[in-house]
Amino acid sequence: MDKQHQAQQQLAPLREQIDSIDSQLVQLLAERAKVTALVGKVKQHFALAVYVPEREQVLLAARREQALAQQVSPDLVEDVLRRIMRESYATQENHFVCCRAGGGKVVVVGGAGALGQRFVSLFQRSGYDVVVLDQADWPQAVAICANAALVLLAVPITLTEQLINQLPVLAANCILADITSIKQQPLGAMLAKHAGPVVGLHPMFGPDITNLVKQVVVVCEGRDAEHCQWLLQQLTVWGAELVRKTASEHDKAMQLIQAMRHFSSLVYGTHLAEEKADLNQLLQLSSPIYRLELAMVGRLFAQNAELYADIMLSSADVAALLERYQQRFSELLQLLKSQDKTGLMAQFGKGQQFFGELAGQFLQESKQLLQKAADSRS
Repeated sequence: MDKQHQAQQQLAPLREQIDSIDSQLVQLLAERAKVTALVGKVKQHFALAVYVPEREQVLLAARREQALAQQVSPDLVEDVLRRIMRESYATQENHFVCCRAGGGKVVVVGGAGALGQRFVSLFQRSGYDVVVLDQADWPQAVAICANAALVLLAVPITLTEQLINQLPVLAANCILADITSIKQQPLGAMLAKHAGPVVGLHPMFGPDITNLVKQVVVVCEGRDAEHCQWLLQQLTVWGAELVRKTASEHDKAMQLIQAMRHFSSLVYGTHLAEEKADLNQLLQLSSPIYRLELAMVGRLFAQNAELYADIMLSSADVAALLERYQQRFSELLQLLKSQDKTGLMAQFGKGQQFFGELAGQFLQESKQLLQKAADSRS
């Protein structure tokens, strides 16, 4: 009997045990899913948030401790549990409790758009009477908006102010809100247009998300914050994390978070194109971190070009910010060209001092992302 045959004979019963254990794991996952579905029903009945970070942290800490006692990697257990919990959140979002007494009419201006459709679905599953107001519907805008509890604008940046001004007179208690990625100008236009409750919202996600759990929505108060509470509670019930900022604070941050990042990705992507880079070869030779960076750049080019151009053009301050970035790029390039290792290390030290303790936190977070990037290599 050769070694290969001996190995197969010894492996066969072990593989059968693994298959049996895996089958039990699937059964346990099915049982867990049934329980989490019941949890979701209870949460919705009492208008509780889908995502409770404190509960999640307690659960993960307990299982990590158990893993150590069983001589199993705590990181492995946490990774598996996070994936399971992400799936369980999705099973809890078929129907939501309505956070406004009596429900009411919700008008989504631009509701046929990608992100608009997402909010139309969420409001419908929460028991609201949802009406879409799109380009062809403006002749009926008065009737569509009559007695609305909320008019939500989900339209391109360049059209937001124009369409705010086109709105008919709204009921005094109707909330006027938008989900535009800039806030000062739309918020000002809404306050000028409507005398009732006004709030600016910016969902920090795109239409490709599966649910709102752990997704950030920036809230910029406009007027009558108390009358907007049912809408904010509804966002929380859907699982969103609300971050309150002034419109000015929001727009300044978005110049760095969105406009500058998208522009940098655009430049890098077009540079690869001009250099006639072989993307397949880059992927073949890439480290996990470069694969992740390339994926984030490539992701931009799978999106709507007009939308991202509008984001980059959303503020005149963006050009000045990018000019300062270009100047710093040139300064560091000069250090490189002059072979100034000391100068480059000094710049590195400046970054280390700025990021401080967060650098270590980002290192740990990035390790998890990089592992996923490595796992996805085919």
